[in-house]
Amino acid sequence: MVELPSKSPALIVDIHTHLYPPSYVDLLSSRKTVPYIYKPPDGSDPRLIILPSDDDVSKPPASRGRPIDSSYSSLDVKRAFMTQHNIAISVISLANPWLDFLDPSSAPSIARTINDDLQSSCSNFNRSNSDQKLYAFGTLPLSAPPAAVIAEITRLKSLPNIKGIIMGTTGLGAGLDNPALDPIYSALELTSTLIFLHPHYGLPAASFGGESSLSRTGHVLPLALGFPLETTIAITRAFLAGVFDRYPSLQILLAHSGGTLPFLAGRIQSCVAHEREFTANGGEKPGPVRDIWDVLKKNIYLDAVIYGEPGLKAAVDASSHDRVMFGTDHPFFPPLKDPAGRWESVDTNLKAIEGAIWSERVTRGILGGNAVRVLGLEV
Repeated sequence: MVELPSKSPALIVDIHTHLYPPSYVDLLSSRKTVPYIYKPPDGSDPRLIILPSDDDVSKPPASRGRPIDSSYSSLDVKRAFMTQHNIAISVISLANPWLDFLDPSSAPSIARTINDDLQSSCSNFNRSNSDQKLYAFGTLPLSAPPAAVIAEITRLKSLPNIKGIIMGTTGLGAGLDNPALDPIYSALELTSTLIFLHPHYGLPAASFGGESSLSRTGHVLPLALGFPLETTIAITRAFLAGVFDRYPSLQILLAHSGGTLPFLAGRIQSCVAHEREFTANGGEKPGPVRDIWDVLKKNIYLDAVIYGEPGLKAAVDASSHDRVMFGTDHPFFPPLKDPAGRWESVDTNLKAIEGAIWSERVTRGILGGNAVRVLGLEV
């Protein structure tokens, strides 16, 4: 574990780490349209195609998307990764696109199967391992009728290894400001269920200059800029629509340190204060009642997947040191030069936490203590 000035090593908890349980792999492997897993007939690694841009018909199927090896689904690989990086507890979740693509009629039963699979995976891991633990964020059948979604939210509270749910930035498909989400928000607030909000859909290719842009290189722009901005826009829409006024106890963990929200919160609040359409300035729209800074400090948690001290310090300043939690984003961003070596993506996040001038208590909190407290994890 990370050595701090104290004699005892710090507990490290990874709250942003993905794993596809067998039922999810089977689901994606059974499909022929995005999202799906393509298994080349030559026996090489399957390909994960989760974005429409990955499904380029001009390329042979075996070169589309990204290779998906055992690191996406193996508990043994997850355990080895945790051991290599001194991680004591991981909270796994499905990677995007979750179950957003399912037919409403099949979504509830598939969600139950996958959530039970996650619960079982964690139980099997914990039974066979005395010094590491695994928990999970469940998934919801968001394409199903609200009653089915609420039923699964309630059921998840009976699964001891499920510590919240993961949700995409489009919610039911129309954004987090969609009024149809209100009964879902109400159920999540009533059951004190944490939402782990994660991007997937990015921004239109035109935002980056289109497909012909000279700077259009693989996934750099969509991942480096598209994902963080997607998260920022989604949560700001929820704020503007009064979601946090109606559900003041709703708790949301934002992936990738909240995108650009910590940097732009002041600008957002200033624009709200000067918006002529809001009733406070003589307009007809109610506008948000609460301040964005109040929401950040009472409703928002941020992971520490930011890869640098400036961004991490902004996250801590915006939300508070006891609301920021370490994450790795495993199995994404693996080492390319030495596949067996430590992950640079992980070490970059660790160095940002350790390099900032904070007290030992703050550092320990971000590395693991905050996650244990917030999610009620057994150490």
